[in-house]
Amino acid sequence: MQRAKRNWTFGIIASVPFLMVLGNSMLFPVFPKMQRVLHLSGLQVSLVVTAFSVPAGLLIPLAGYLADRYGRRKVMVPSVALFSLGALLAGFSTVLAGHPYVHILVGRVLQGVGAAGMSQLAMVMTADLFAGKGRGRMLGMIEGANGLGKVISPITGGLLGVVFYGLPFFAFGFLGVVVTLGLLLVAREPGFEPIRERLGPYTHKIVKVFRDRGLPIAAVLASGAVGMFVLFGTIFYLSEVLEKRYGVPELSVGFILALPTAALSVTALLTGMYLQRSGAGRAKPLAIWGLGVIGAVMVVNAFFAQKAVLLVAVSCIGVGGGLLLPALNLLITSATATEHRGTITSLYGGVRFLGVAVGPPVFDLLMKTSHALLFGTAAAVTVATGVFALVALDSARLMGEGGPPQGRGPESARPRTGAPVRKRRVPTPG
Repeated sequence: MQRAKRNWTFGIIASVPFLMVLGNSMLFPVFPKMQRVLHLSGLQVSLVVTAFSVPAGLLIPLAGYLADRYGRRKVMVPSVALFSLGALLAGFSTVLAGHPYVHILVGRVLQGVGAAGMSQLAMVMTADLFAGKGRGRMLGMIEGANGLGKVISPITGGLLGVVFYGLPFFAFGFLGVVVTLGLLLVAREPGFEPIRERLGPYTHKIVKVFRDRGLPIAAVLASGAVGMFVLFGTIFYLSEVLEKRYGVPELSVGFILALPTAALSVTALLTGMYLQRSGAGRAKPLAIWGLGVIGAVMVVNAFFAQKAVLLVAVSCIGVGGGLLLPALNLLITSATATEHRGTITSLYGGVRFLGVAVGPPVFDLLMKTSHALLFGTAAAVTVATGVFALVALDSARLMGEGGPPQGRGPESARPRTGAPVRKRRVPTPG
């Protein structure tokens, strides 16, 4: 693929995780108003997140298999379109329905089904487009786009929510239509040979991948799930307490919720640049450090409930997430060959979504007990996951099959014009 086409394609691909993040993070600032207008409990409000994240988490592996079999773009286009349809259904229900809560949940489920074929396939297409150390940098940019969405969405959602709590649904619904058109008209898929196997034999090969390197893959999956569980649980907690407990004005809530996500976005971009220079061998230490930072923040929050300490601490969660997530992205996308990358990466995306789904309702339940128990539990889960990753995450074993080849990208495999062609000696398997 020509460099210009590849860059345009990457630009469209990067907008997909950005859009998907809007589907959750833009709503957090409007949850207090939604709760008042619709007379909902905290648990009912948290289900607006869960209704989106559970179907996404469950269906992402299926989307990965379909992407491996039929092509990434063929799955991504209808997925983004369905995401937009669900958002607009929820949005119009807030205007037209007398009691729109159930309609909102239905729209959120449709959004979740669509989201299954969005963010993780964007990671897969990026890994297909770029190779070598450049892959780490571009995956860091994908996580940065994800983080940028997390920064912009609470601010924008808060501003729109001041006018009307249903406006965020229209915002990311119509933006999804634009992204769908971009995927159809601009994006091009790199050279890709779809798998021809039926589901049974293909599943057998995936099982073999887990048999060969199941423990390090499990460490990546657990780390991703716990990272998102703590991040989104904490953001939900902030959306609940900032206005009610600390008296923060409604218009300011979105800006405060953007603090941890802004830190995540910047750190993810820097982490991607570092991984490009240092290679995938540094991914494990970065992941461990990321979990360590998140765990330390939870410990601090367990002992201090003052607003200033809380805001500084939760900003540091973004730093931990920015270290953790790009490292995990590189490890999981490099764990298998191209023909299986969609499914394995989608499993990773699925557990991340389940972490998002579980975080808000669990934090809501623990908020009814005590501040110390809430953050102490989150700290214990994070530290335990960090210890597991430290022991089980063997980078060399994990990337034994699909480790990133050295080079700048797909074009690096072609010799330059006039350059002598070297014959490579292919080692015999033994």
